[in-house]
Amino acid sequence: MSDIEKPVKSPCIHVCALNEEDVCVGCHRTGQEITRWGRYSNDERREVLKLSIERARKTNPFL
Repeated sequence: MSDIEKPVKSPCIHVCALNEEDVCVGCHRTGQEITRWGRYSNDERREVLKLSIERARKTNPFL
Protein backbone atom coordinates (compact mmCIF):
# COMPACT_ATOMS: atom_id res chain seq x y z
CA MET A 1 0.00 0.00 0.00
CA SER A 2 1.30 3.46 -0.86
CA ASP A 3 1.77 6.26 1.66
CA ILE A 4 1.49 8.92 -1.04
CA GLU A 5 -1.31 11.38 -0.31
CA LYS A 6 -3.76 12.10 -3.12
CA PRO A 7 -3.81 15.71 -4.33
CA VAL A 8 -6.47 17.91 -2.74
CA LYS A 9 -9.20 18.36 -5.35
CA SER A 10 -9.83 21.74 -6.90
CA PRO A 11 -13.02 23.50 -5.76
CA CYS A 12 -13.72 24.65 -9.33
CA ILE A 13 -17.39 24.32 -10.29
CA HIS A 14 -16.90 25.64 -13.84
CA VAL A 15 -18.55 28.98 -13.16
CA CYS A 16 -15.40 30.93 -13.93
CA ALA A 17 -15.69 34.69 -13.64
CA LEU A 18 -13.58 37.02 -11.55
CA ASN A 19 -15.38 39.87 -9.79
CA GLU A 20 -14.01 43.37 -9.22
CA GLU A 21 -11.99 42.05 -6.24
CA ASP A 22 -10.27 39.39 -8.43
CA VAL A 23 -12.24 36.59 -6.75
CA CYS A 24 -13.99 33.88 -8.77
CA VAL A 25 -17.76 33.98 -8.29
CA GLY A 26 -17.89 30.18 -8.62
CA CYS A 27 -15.15 28.82 -6.35
CA HIS A 28 -14.26 31.99 -4.38
CA ARG A 29 -10.52 31.67 -5.03
CA THR A 30 -8.48 34.65 -6.15
CA GLY A 31 -7.05 34.75 -9.65
CA GLN A 32 -3.60 34.13 -8.18
CA GLU A 33 -4.81 31.13 -6.19
CA ILE A 34 -6.43 29.65 -9.30
CA THR A 35 -3.28 30.17 -11.36
CA ARG A 36 -0.99 28.63 -8.75
CA TRP A 37 -3.26 25.73 -7.71
CA GLY A 38 -1.29 23.12 -9.66
CA ARG A 39 1.94 24.10 -7.89
CA TYR A 40 0.54 24.24 -4.36
CA SER A 41 1.26 21.52 -1.81
CA ASN A 42 -1.75 19.82 -0.22
CA ASP A 43 -1.28 21.96 2.89
CA GLU A 44 -1.33 25.12 0.76
CA ARG A 45 -4.41 23.86 -1.07
CA ARG A 46 -6.21 23.25 2.23
CA GLU A 47 -5.39 26.80 3.32
CA VAL A 48 -6.78 28.17 0.03
CA LEU A 49 -9.94 26.09 0.51
CA LYS A 50 -10.33 27.51 4.02
CA LEU A 51 -9.93 31.07 2.70
CA SER A 52 -12.33 30.45 -0.18
CA ILE A 53 -14.99 29.14 2.23
CA GLU A 54 -14.56 32.27 4.36
CA ARG A 55 -14.97 34.45 1.25
CA ALA A 56 -18.06 32.50 0.20
CA ARG A 57 -19.65 32.98 3.62
CA LYS A 58 -19.11 36.75 3.39
CA THR A 59 -21.16 36.85 0.19
CA ASN A 60 -23.70 34.22 1.33
CA PRO A 61 -24.07 33.87 5.11
CA PHE A 62 -26.33 30.83 4.65
CA LEU A 63 -23.40 28.63 3.59
